[in-house]
Amino acid sequence: MSAAEPSSRRGGLLWRPAGMLLRPGRTLDAVADQHADSIALYVGYILPLAAIGPVCGVIGLLVFGASIAGIHLKPSIGATLIGGVIDYLLSLVSAYLLALVVAGLAPLFGARGGRLQALKLVAYAGTALWLAGLFAVYPTLGFPMAVLGGLYSLYALFLGLEKVMHAAPDKVLTYFACVLIAVVALAIALRLATGLIR
Repeated sequence: MSAAEPSSRRGGLLWRPAGMLLRPGRTLDAVADQHADSIALYVGYILPLAAIGPVCGVIGLLVFGASIAGIHLKPSIGATLIGGVIDYLLSLVSAYLLALVVAGLAPLFGARGGRLQALKLVAYAGTALWLAGLFAVYPTLGFPMAVLGGLYSLYALFLGLEKVMHAAPDKVLTYFACVLIAVVALAIALRLATGLIR
């Protein structure tokens, strides 16, 4: 085990998010070749981190309510909880779908990583966005912090295409552009799906 590698799963859940925020390049180098499986990634990393935003969002809505076009609304507890569950499930689905896109595009850009590497990249790159969900407790800060977290996650995703997916250095930028288009399309599709479900 290297010095950069966490000594336990519990320690890893603290070490990896901190590493992705402070030293994303080094952290991606450290985890790129670590043994992992999709279940371990979901249970040990994606499931807990993806829950932060929905849980904090539910708390924020119940405590502060929401303002739409200057009108203050206080949604019911039931509707708020259902909305939080839907947001959580869509976050998990989006991580899986984005990993499929990253893996599917890999051969076009000289990348050697498969679906597992792609899921690993999506999981770690999404750290900043998921942690930004903490600010959803206070709705006024929730959106701007989500934007900042999303931008940082995109930066981590860009770094990881070479470090985790082992894409050809001269093709990383084009690879990232294609993945970015997929991210935008996925975000729009999930937003529409959320509206239909609710």
